[in-house]
Amino acid sequence: MNAACLTIKELTNAVGSGITPRMVRHYHQLGLLPQPERSPSNYRLYNDKDVIRLQRIVALKQQGFQLNHIRHILEVEPETDTNVNLMTQLQQQYRAVIQQISHLRQTASALEGLLGRDRHCQIMQAEVLAQLKVLDVETQVGLGGLEKLWSGLDAGVHTHSEAFVESLQRLLPDLSNRSEIEQHLISQLVLACGDVSLVSFIKLSRGAIAASREALKSGCQIVVDIPTVATALDQTRLVHLGCQITTLIDNPHITTATEAELEFWQHQEWREKLQQVTPGCVLVVGYAPSVLIAICEAIANKQIHPALVIGMPIGFSHAPAAKRQLMQHEVPFITVEGTLGGGLLAATALNALVESLIDKPDCHCYLKG
Repeated sequence: MNAACLTIKELTNAVGSGITPRMVRHYHQLGLLPQPERSPSNYRLYNDKDVIRLQRIVALKQQGFQLNHIRHILEVEPETDTNVNLMTQLQQQYRAVIQQISHLRQTASALEGLLGRDRHCQIMQAEVLAQLKVLDVETQVGLGGLEKLWSGLDAGVHTHSEAFVESLQRLLPDLSNRSEIEQHLISQLVLACGDVSLVSFIKLSRGAIAASREALKSGCQIVVDIPTVATALDQTRLVHLGCQITTLIDNPHITTATEAELEFWQHQEWREKLQQVTPGCVLVVGYAPSVLIAICEAIANKQIHPALVIGMPIGFSHAPAAKRQLMQHEVPFITVEGTLGGGLLAATALNALVESLIDKPDCHCYLKG
């Protein structure tokens, strides 16, 4: 094969990642790939530059960029003045995406309002579904009727407490390939934030459940980043297991991610304290991205040896980077990809593990597969 003169099939084979000739032709139509030269037989011919550009497209797409965003990014050469214009364009596109998410969130909320009803509300639910079919939403009368439908459905909430587990079963994606303990953990995290879409962002390493149970059984040290996380932990159950809670940034006035981040950067004592955590501990980070980054560095340098890291700091640049670093290490971990996270989610993750261990100490479902 001549690397400087590839057919479209040879191009896709060189790039891999599931790229097909049909996708390449689509990228030509969108302007993502320049039109190639043609052979005397009118076959498309590609070179090494085309391979590199297609690899970049694939890499950006895997990171979540849409094709129109990728085209703008690839059009701008590094270190040029047009980067300013590119950032403006990407900001506009970001706002458009957020608006789309907002509209989808409204749709999801409407569906949750119907699907999330428990058996006590099923009679009213059926009535609402029947009336929705004949509702004339093009008129003000129709919109008023829609409000009445929701009011009627909402009236049922005054008759009984909400059945969270029953409602959640109707909304969660299929988790049958997960162990019972993982299903419980995921359910608790969703309930903690009220967002079912969180499921696709929750990441557990293969040995995370087993590592957590062994560590907790042994009465391991629990290290949290700030006091707010400690207060959300199930301290009664942790005491029962013999686990002691240690707060890394031991300052009661630190209550937000911004404060935690600055405090950890400005005071060397917290970094030194991190070096002193006991081997086999469980580290729980819910606020400061820099704490998780420091943990990853300490693990890489073999300075600390935790049994499990629950890494769920919040932030828009450092937090996603810190979580990616965590997932690259061999240490068992539980995290939430991207900017999502927070102290409540981090504490909920540990509480769910503790609850499962105490309620089902002999369960080995997590060892299957």
